[in-house]
Amino acid sequence: MKLGIWTASAVAVAALLTIAMLTTAGWDRPPIEAVQTGYRGVAMEEVYNPREVAASMEVNQVPPPPWPIDTVDMSGPPAGEIYENVEVLGDLSVDQFGRLMTAMSEWVVGDPAACDYCHNLDNLADDSLYTFQVSRRMLEMTEYINADWGETHVAPAGVSCYTCHRGNPVPEAIWFEKNVPIRGIVGNLAGQNTVSIGDTSLPFDPFTPFLVEDNDIRVHGLTALPTGNRTSIKQTEWTFSLMIHMSEAMGVNCTYCHNSRAFYTWDQVPPQRETAWHAIRMVRALNNDYLIPLQPVYPEIRLGPDGDAPKANCTTCHYGVNQPLYGGNVIDQFPSLMGPGPAQEARLSN
Repeated sequence: MKLGIWTASAVAVAALLTIAMLTTAGWDRPPIEAVQTGYRGVAMEEVYNPREVAASMEVNQVPPPPWPIDTVDMSGPPAGEIYENVEVLGDLSVDQFGRLMTAMSEWVVGDPAACDYCHNLDNLADDSLYTFQVSRRMLEMTEYINADWGETHVAPAGVSCYTCHRGNPVPEAIWFEKNVPIRGIVGNLAGQNTVSIGDTSLPFDPFTPFLVEDNDIRVHGLTALPTGNRTSIKQTEWTFSLMIHMSEAMGVNCTYCHNSRAFYTWDQVPPQRETAWHAIRMVRALNNDYLIPLQPVYPEIRLGPDGDAPKANCTTCHYGVNQPLYGGNVIDQFPSLMGPGPAQEARLSN
């Protein structure tokens, strides 16, 4: 039986729509690879698309240093004695200091010669530019991350400015508060029921309650009835929203950190869960101690709609892969970024 032209056209359109719907829903054509990460029979495995991994590898490479570290003159006078107004890294030799400044220009601006992004070229000691003030504080933050979170989260690769900036003055993955109440015939929606994290209707801001404030993330009850567990459905949805964000930020699914047969237990999980536990606390510290306090320094164009400073979440460093830059080491070539961080210095002085 022959199909009429309109019937054939309808079939073709339906086929295209079906393909589009499957693609939108996250369907990937074969081959797809699965890597087992836990015991057999507990479905702890990661599913990867080799094509996406290959494309991601190309944009997650550690940039080469301006010149090799073994050619750097470490014996010269300290930069703090030669240059004025060097409050951070002044103990480095002039050659070390110049090499790091050159690298920073490329990491943050994409141009190793873009000194004028932070400096007044007529007076390099002038710190009136907000970019100068912010970069000084960001150097302290980088030292703090490497020194105080090295054992629990970022070792052995470490972090540098490039980890977040990737050649952009403003990292692509930052967030601002969303305090505008959404009201309709059902009243205040409390940040829910709008397309948000992971294309869901879960709360659209899981960052403020967990990556700025210290709210309880654990909502799993251990009994059939809510005996002693006063966690609400709304609290649970906020937790789900944060977990989906973490999953997307690292390009993994729930079983990367959890045994899905018992989400609550710690004795049946891979070590990634502990690493993630520390990560939440590290990002919270970065937001509260370094990023939010910079709000008065930023011009209005760098602030959010409600006037708050840009803040970090998991995507800020990870960019969709389970280890930033696929675990590429950024610290061996720049050991001065290891610290000591401010918290480490405080411990040593006590």
